[in-house]
Amino acid sequence: MTMTDVRNLFSRTVRDARGSGHLVVQPRMGFSDVDKMRAGLQAVAALPYTVGTITLDSYTRTGQYEAAHDAVRNGRSLNGYPLLAHGPVRTSSLLASLRPDFPVQLRHGSPTPVDIFASMLEAGIHATEGGPISYCFPYGRTPLNTAVAEWARASELLASCPTEVHLESFAGCMLGQLCPPSLLVALNILEGLFATSYGIRSLSLSYAQQINPCQDIAAIRALRRLTTAFLPEMDIHFVIYTYMGVFPQSAEGARRLIIDSARLARQAGADRLVVKTVSEAFRIPLVSDNIAALKLAGEQPPGSYPTLDDGLSEVLEKEILSEAEAMLEAVLGLAPTVPSAILRAFKSGILDIPFCLHPDNANHARTEISHDGLLTWAYAGRMPVTSTQAHGRRIGATELQEMLGFIRRRYDEDPIAN
Repeated sequence: MTMTDVRNLFSRTVRDARGSGHLVVQPRMGFSDVDKMRAGLQAVAALPYTVGTITLDSYTRTGQYEAAHDAVRNGRSLNGYPLLAHGPVRTSSLLASLRPDFPVQLRHGSPTPVDIFASMLEAGIHATEGGPISYCFPYGRTPLNTAVAEWARASELLASCPTEVHLESFAGCMLGQLCPPSLLVALNILEGLFATSYGIRSLSLSYAQQINPCQDIAAIRALRRLTTAFLPEMDIHFVIYTYMGVFPQSAEGARRLIIDSARLARQAGADRLVVKTVSEAFRIPLVSDNIAALKLAGEQPPGSYPTLDDGLSEVLEKEILSEAEAMLEAVLGLAPTVPSAILRAFKSGILDIPFCLHPDNANHARTEISHDGLLTWAYAGRMPVTSTQAHGRRIGATELQEMLGFIRRRYDEDPIAN
């Protein structure tokens, strides 16, 4: 590992906010126009306890750099910021227009991020996200062995930077929804172990709001416990995502879901919340949409869900912890190194992402929403899951569609009651 000269600003900002009892809120923001990107970041920086985001466009994240360059040359709008097309000089100038203590994270979605990271570091951005699992399976058909090799090179690049770089695992957001909490927890730990094996020391681990707050809090507690066991003495914080699945269409339903994600983050003791917007179901959010969502989330006081059952959370935490530990033990026992263990685990089906169509995923495992509103295993395939819920029941297309729309219906039909 290369010794670093400067503690990571992104991580330090979050840690300082935590020390003063505040939750850091962050948008999912990316614009192709430099001036618009600058204005968006300046608007976010004007709010208290925020960090900035530059989200890349789909051409850049999929390696279609010439298409991104062509769009910039011809003035065509993209669905994010084309980092390589704008180049590090323009991006560095953009960052220089912000106050110096305002950290910005690059969000990208690439299974092969070496070029992106090289440009990012040259521009002066020292926080990013992803991993060899979480940025391979959901986003395309890049072979897993290619993604693992590329993320090894990328992680070495990040670790070699004289200024410490912060990396956030995206494993808590696999496919956005319908991925059981124990699998999200185990994948976070595996991506954390992968990153630290290449010398990265500033990390955050993620978890996306699911369908039941008791289960979510139990999962975050389990993740904390396993982080202490597997990643001791690392600079780690925890980030919650507002629900990443099918979003409510009503403005009040969307507002309530955002509020509930902020309550979840505070009650679970998370350090950072990545916030979605009320317009999520209709369009790429405007700067004003993002600012309104950040204010809504940031203004929520600490408190609990009125119907939260701490006893149920304790029971669920034990179950999630047991399943995640079994997955980690099985995976890490397959090979002497984490990258090799990950490859063997997916090849054998010991790791299996439900409903994920990537060719390197077994796609045998299935989940269901139980009668009491929990996300559970319907069938675990070859995964080391012994839950009585993993009973081998088939999930048809109609039921899958019903599950995908579960949160939208709940919040649109009775947005005030949640």
